Amino acid sequence: MSAWMRLRRTLDRLTIYLPLILFGLLALGSWWLVRSMPELLPPGTDKLLRVEPDYRLEKFTVKSFDISGRMTREISGQSATHFPAKQELHIQNIRIFAENELGTRFQAQARLGVSKEPEQQVDLTGGVFAVRAADQKGPRVTLKGEALTALMDEERLVSSVPVEIVRDGDVFTSETMDFDTRNGHYELQGRVKSVLSPTRKP
Repeated sequence: MSAWMRLRRTLDRLTIYLPLILFGLLALGSWWLVRSMPELLPPGTDKLLRVEPDYRLEKFTVKSFDISGRMTREISGQSATHFPAKQELHIQNIRIFAENELGTRFQAQARLGVSKEPEQQVDLTGGVFAVRAADQKGPRVTLKGEALTALMDEERLVSSVPVEIVRDGDVFTSETMDFDTRNGHYELQGRVKSVLSPTRKP
């Protein structure tokens, strides 16, 4: 076989494998780019990216159900923004509805709610209004204030700022509060004021 024929076959084989070689080089280059990206970015860029929201919601409603299919919780809002760095969901015009296994119902609303995922709590601020519906354990109770924290798993409301409580016609104001929504019991501290309704006749 002549040298020309051997050269011709070598060129033919190279033509066949050339696309595979190019794809391999491109893949190797892409892998290097991904691995090198943190070093190419200016210091602190990763932290700046992490504090940016990763998703937003508009006019949404989220419902939770137990294993029997009964709705236990509903959270809705005008809009919401999720911040992955703090694991927080900031909800505008938030509304909360919850009902436990005993049938105790609780509702709350505020101009802003910040749901903190690790703590399973929602910080409510701005025109907060909450209601525990009347049941066999007690009468209807309403709460008003500028800031309340809902501890969802514990079914409690706590506040470190002044709050007003209305219970069966009686009105209480205090500097701090710890309210158990399961039984309607609350603990008031600081300067506590009360206006009691006249004793009802039997």
